Amino acid sequence: MTYRFAALAAGLLLAFASNAQTSAAAPVTPTTTVLKAVRLFDGRSGQLVSPGLVVVQGSKIIGIGTHAAIPADAKVIDLGDATLLPGYIDAHTHIAYDHDDNWAQGFYDGMLRFPVEQSFHAGRNAKVTLQAGVTSARDLGAGDFIDVALRNAINAGLAEGPRMLVAGHALGSTGGHCDSSPFPPDRVTPSGPLEGVCNGPDQCRLATRLQMKYGADVIKICASGGVLSESDPVDVPQLTPAELSAIISEAHAWGRKVAAHSHGDLAARQAIEAGVDSIEHGSFLTTPTLQLMKQKGVTLVPTRLALVWTVGHADTYPPKIGAKARAAGASHGGMFRNAMRIGVPIAFGTDSAVSPHGMNAQEFGDMVDLGMAPSAALLTSSQGSARLLGIDGETGTLEIGKFADIVAVPGDVLQDIRATERPLLVMKQGVVVRGNH
Repeated sequence: MTYRFAALAAGLLLAFASNAQTSAAAPVTPTTTVLKAVRLFDGRSGQLVSPGLVVVQGSKIIGIGTHAAIPADAKVIDLGDATLLPGYIDAHTHIAYDHDDNWAQGFYDGMLRFPVEQSFHAGRNAKVTLQAGVTSARDLGAGDFIDVALRNAINAGLAEGPRMLVAGHALGSTGGHCDSSPFPPDRVTPSGPLEGVCNGPDQCRLATRLQMKYGADVIKICASGGVLSESDPVDVPQLTPAELSAIISEAHAWGRKVAAHSHGDLAARQAIEAGVDSIEHGSFLTTPTLQLMKQKGVTLVPTRLALVWTVGHADTYPPKIGAKARAAGASHGGMFRNAMRIGVPIAFGTDSAVSPHGMNAQEFGDMVDLGMAPSAALLTSSQGSARLLGIDGETGTLEIGKFADIVAVPGDVLQDIRATERPLLVMKQGVVVRGNH
């Protein structure tokens, strides 16, 4: 047995050495692709330029504009009457979970699925999300560390999806929005710190460390109740100031940002005072809390699409959930307009899985419906989300040296923001994943 293993190892080493010599002798020149369109929105200036031209070599952008040098052997993709945009960056997704129009059926099916089976569903959701134009995503909470596994599989080329930053399990208190449903405890084992449920500062610090140990890039907390959970009020605080401080200080010590789910105003304010980096949803935020967010540079991720979806489908949920959806929806639009007026930093996020995966770009139009300018809506992704995720040095704008994360949409996107929902081409890090190959 030892001899066979040694022989196999020697063979593998020989093959590796042979491949390495071949690679060294014949370096591969990266493919050059030129994207042309009538217009280009670079994601920084907020303006359209015409004509639009981007030169891509390998995974990076090497030229912008009509004066860019184009190699003779470059592949040219002419998209005609279209707009080139930076790939969308969705700062609030749940790709590891499925959406089901029948809430009860989806709940039942999910309970019966093994983690490996759910991973296949997650892979499908990731591909759909990428083809919708989302080239980077922050996944804020998943069971069984499926989001960590999916991120790793995408990075290894085993699955197709956006570049992902993931949270592992979302953290919250017993009985709160981040806890499991109120199953009889003798039938379903209650969740603990490994699954993100913690009570008291020490447990919450442990839960934070566990998520980071097993691969979390970001920490997600449930500071207040939520809509799609049956046992908690939507707006009450669910973590104490001491618990918030323990989580946030530990995450920041490890170089991780913290995102706080919070519909409630008091819960959000406590999280902001504890040093949180973003508030997700924010349905009931008041003027003083929004002003505090601006003062401290805390980003609002409004997930407008999730509110539009749940209000529009309120009658399909259990009565307690439907009532919470209507209450949050009635307040959310006014909060969003107030946040714009005050100048709170806003990042693009959809909470997809609440709505079907692949609808992500609807968020742009839903924000415009509330009075945001189309260019400002696009900047919530290219600027707001990129900065929040800490990837703005690598992606988010169409600039030389950045990853070639590019979407092409029909016509003039500033005249028709809903064109973002109909991508003609999607390129992730130089690879065309949708459209003309």
